[in-house]
Amino acid sequence: MKPVLAALFGALLLHMATPALANGVVAYVDIGSQRMNVWVDGARHYSWPVSTARKGYLTPTGSFRPQRLHRSYFSRKYDNAPMPYAVFFHRGWAIHGTNDLRRLGRPASHGCIRLAPAHAGAFYRLIRQYGRADTRIVITR
Repeated sequence: MKPVLAALFGALLLHMATPALANGVVAYVDIGSQRMNVWVDGARHYSWPVSTARKGYLTPTGSFRPQRLHRSYFSRKYDNAPMPYAVFFHRGWAIHGTNDLRRLGRPASHGCIRLAPAHAGAFYRLIRQYGRADTRIVITR
């Protein structure tokens, strides 16, 4: 009986320690696999291909909160490039939509995290629904 209790206790601790199981929205961006998994209230709802920084550029790693949201934004730094559903999370870095769909799934950006526009829109709406305080963006290599 003791091994069963120990296993249950261990599972409970793991469940409590796993950030994805918290309330709200957690977006996990894995630079290595070029994917973003979005968890809502402890359940994975989405898994999307992304494009992060190409050679010579940087996508920051760490845990962030959305700082500002723009349904329609144009880059001041890169030739007024469209950045639909932009979610800025650290300095000038954002998660946003792109029209360059053929390059999703591999590094291609100047550092931002690019998504298909429909996916960026869904992520943007989740943040609007749950709020910036209940949203985390976790980026790992």
